[in-house]
Amino acid sequence: MPRPSREIALAERMERLGILEDDLEERFIAGSGPGGQKINKTSSCVSLTHRPTGIEIQCQQERSQSANRYHARMRLCDRIESDRLSRKAEAARLRAKKRYQKRRRSAGEKAAMLRDKRKRSEKKSSRGKVSRDD
Repeated sequence: MPRPSREIALAERMERLGILEDDLEERFIAGSGPGGQKINKTSSCVSLTHRPTGIEIQCQQERSQSANRYHARMRLCDRIESDRLSRKAEAARLRAKKRYQKRRRSAGEKAAMLRDKRKRSEKKSSRGKVSRDD
């Protein structure tokens, strides 16, 4: 039986992300919520666990089990992708923070800082007691 193009695209995406079918633990459970007899009788809800990362996805979006399997795998790919992107962004943020911490002040900034310090010192010293040398 030929596979639909969306399943082929999903398989390619999983391969690109390094997700192996052997790493997935899949269980079919009865769904919850509205649906009456159909929900109570069928185990169309898919619970998918990715063992290496511990990510667990549950999907009961559709009525059919095969559609829920597809959607659960798509959600897993989305989640792993977003986790990797957030880790990458965090690493870039930390590198930038280090770079800014190591950066020295420019000559103009130093001069302005020292000028402000002198001004503040003069202001505070003028608050002292008045001498009667007149």
